[in-house]
Amino acid sequence: MKRTWRWFGKNDPISLENIKQAGTQGIVSALHDYPAGKTWLKEDILEHKQQIESAGLTWDVCESIWMSDEIKLKGASATEEVTAWKETLKNLGEAGVKTVCYNFMPVVDWTRTDLEHSLTGKGIALRFDMIDFVAYDVFVLKRPNADQDYEESTVSLAKQRLAEKSAEEIAQLEKNIIAGLPGGAESHGGGEFSKRIANFDSLSDNDMRDNLVSFLEAVIPTAEKYGITLAIHPDDPPFPLFGLPRIVSTENDLDYLFETVPSPANGLTFCVGSFGSRPDNDLVKMAGKYADRIHFTHLRNVIRNKDGSFYEAEHLEGDLDMIAIIRALLTAESHESRTSEIFMRPDHGHLLEFEKDSKVNPGYSYLGRLKGMSELRGVMQTVEHFTAA
Repeated sequence: MKRTWRWFGKNDPISLENIKQAGTQGIVSALHDYPAGKTWLKEDILEHKQQIESAGLTWDVCESIWMSDEIKLKGASATEEVTAWKETLKNLGEAGVKTVCYNFMPVVDWTRTDLEHSLTGKGIALRFDMIDFVAYDVFVLKRPNADQDYEESTVSLAKQRLAEKSAEEIAQLEKNIIAGLPGGAESHGGGEFSKRIANFDSLSDNDMRDNLVSFLEAVIPTAEKYGITLAIHPDDPPFPLFGLPRIVSTENDLDYLFETVPSPANGLTFCVGSFGSRPDNDLVKMAGKYADRIHFTHLRNVIRNKDGSFYEAEHLEGDLDMIAIIRALLTAESHESRTSEIFMRPDHGHLLEFEKDSKVNPGYSYLGRLKGMSELRGVMQTVEHFTAA
């Protein structure tokens, strides 16, 4: 697998030179200044690519071309936005960027309740706390009938938890959930968040699947023409939030997606931490089953709680057998149906004490990812060595 690293462009506090020194071969990036629905100009793509190449790296994966909820809803401006998406695909393909990661999560991107979860002696991690989330959904956001989506005991615990929080802590919880995450393309303030959730009230999971299929049927011909592989990212977390549809969370979801849109250009970002947040997802099995569909992988580990909570553990520690997963991915990469390598990146990383006062995007510290890259690289080389022997 080719070692890559996410770079947020000119506003990233971590330079390409630092990234190169971390043992990285390629870059995962995007033109973050472009809003959803606007075509990325080829000259801007080429300028971004040249900046990466001048540091001795390659731009291997575009993560991501933003899309608004209009596409997911098949709203009034969806056709115009899909056209812009296709034009951007064309320009990326002609510039030599051939793998595009995207997601189809409505309203929110990846969601956590705590961006500064302290781990004894191990730094700061990202955490999703189910009780905090329910407290926000039911008693702060006050989504209509939200309490019906959870067990009565969970709602009771959430009410108690909220009563113990100060006004400042409640405000921080809201910021973490709806405003504090990289990738938030639009503001959620002024009641906008509730309105956007309500837009999906009449949309079932099956409706959402149909909309994803319609989107893919529209863009796949462009991807095929320019040699691009689309790699959908799973829901994160892979279970319902705010009553919104979740359609890329399980093996069954992937079976439907690949059977309905069989084009080889319809691929997968195998996010180990996302899929692994559900104990019923067998990551090793899935890596083998979708060997011809996996073109990009996010490698991170999680420690789960029975109530659905989890936090992001060290890359080689947690509930997921990272060594077995890497072995399965390397086997998948050598599958006879494949014609290209899998791009991997250490996904997220702990904020370590030495870097605590530095400017970093949540989950994207330098030292935490450097540590993860080193550990994952060691596992990869060991597996490859003993496989060859």
